[in-house]
Amino acid sequence: MTNLETADLPAHVPADLVRDYPLLYGRTTDENPHETMIPKIHEGPAVFYSLNAYPGDQPAWIVRRTEDLRKIYFDSEHFTNADPGPFAAMIGETWRLLPFESDVPQHGLYRAFVNPLFTPKAMTKLEGRIRQYAREYIEDFKPKGSCEFIKDFAYEFPIKIFLELMGLPLELTSQFLAWETDLLHASDPMVIAAATRNVVAYLRGEIAARQANPTDDLLSYGVTTQIDGRGLTDDELVGFAFNLFIGGLDTVSTNMASQFRHLASNLDHQAQLRANPEMIANAIDECMRAFAAVTTFRTCSKETEIQGVRIMPGDKVAMSTSLAGRDPEEYDRPNEIILDRKPRLISWGYGPHMCVGMHLARREMRIAMEEFLALIPEFQIAPDAKIRFHIGGMIQPESLPLVWNA
Repeated sequence: MTNLETADLPAHVPADLVRDYPLLYGRTTDENPHETMIPKIHEGPAVFYSLNAYPGDQPAWIVRRTEDLRKIYFDSEHFTNADPGPFAAMIGETWRLLPFESDVPQHGLYRAFVNPLFTPKAMTKLEGRIRQYAREYIEDFKPKGSCEFIKDFAYEFPIKIFLELMGLPLELTSQFLAWETDLLHASDPMVIAAATRNVVAYLRGEIAARQANPTDDLLSYGVTTQIDGRGLTDDELVGFAFNLFIGGLDTVSTNMASQFRHLASNLDHQAQLRANPEMIANAIDECMRAFAAVTTFRTCSKETEIQGVRIMPGDKVAMSTSLAGRDPEEYDRPNEIILDRKPRLISWGYGPHMCVGMHLARREMRIAMEEFLALIPEFQIAPDAKIRFHIGGMIQPESLPLVWNA
């Protein structure tokens, strides 16, 4: 670290806790971050400071231990999630992703508002349509003996389900895919900001249309349902819809890409799941642990300590599920994939901040794997393929060319 960097450190940050953090927003790498970078991070201190871990190359504390992350999820006295996130800030607005970017007691009100939409019972009604979409995509590329898994399946499959739930035309699949790619996988802040403006403008138009003529979809639910005796404000509706956009489009595709990369590289696991399809749901949980993809942030609101390290108001704290999933103090043999392991996940969040759409996402991933293994013979990564990984807020392969005997 240079003398200038040392001089610029906040007074409460010990210079010996400043570390390079490889999982930076918007970067790509030839390494598999889960298999190389993350185990190396776990060799270091439980809490350390990175000068550029927060979006926009801003500093943040990195907390690598699952035990500490669980405590932060519950600690609304010292940490807030209610600051407008980087997407709104990029375009000079102040809406928050709801219910994600909110604290108690408001968080409980927002969760009570949105929970009925995503109960296991409600998601069961979608199973037939989800399976239909999965089969349609797979049967289309099956005779070719190959597919680019992410482009041909992992991206578009969940987008169709999202569009149907939101009451939006399926013809928008390509447009939403382009926005999603720029929003969550670009490295240029101007590209991300432009995508954010486009998505927000589109959602505002659809919200206005539902306010004038409600139908039977999630956006209409948002504009017609009250919270604490009142309707949602326009900014609350944008935050609600934008959160559904991010969660509905990217979470499933990101995790599916890592899951299928693992199966294509470990044919014994692929054969085990073909022979025992009842293991698929648990295997997905194990992959969600080992290839956990998401990093979010909290802001310190009141001075506190984590593992003896002083955290001051205004400090950003990274909540990396990727680090948590490979924590050697939480899991025995954390870098091995054990398909019948019963992991105690925080990949979906924890406590009051569990992902509201996890029941839908789990169902989509399970059905996708069931149908792919049922319809496609043994598959591998295409020979000579070079897999690069996107890192940062989401970790995933950028491409995944698969081949099989047609």
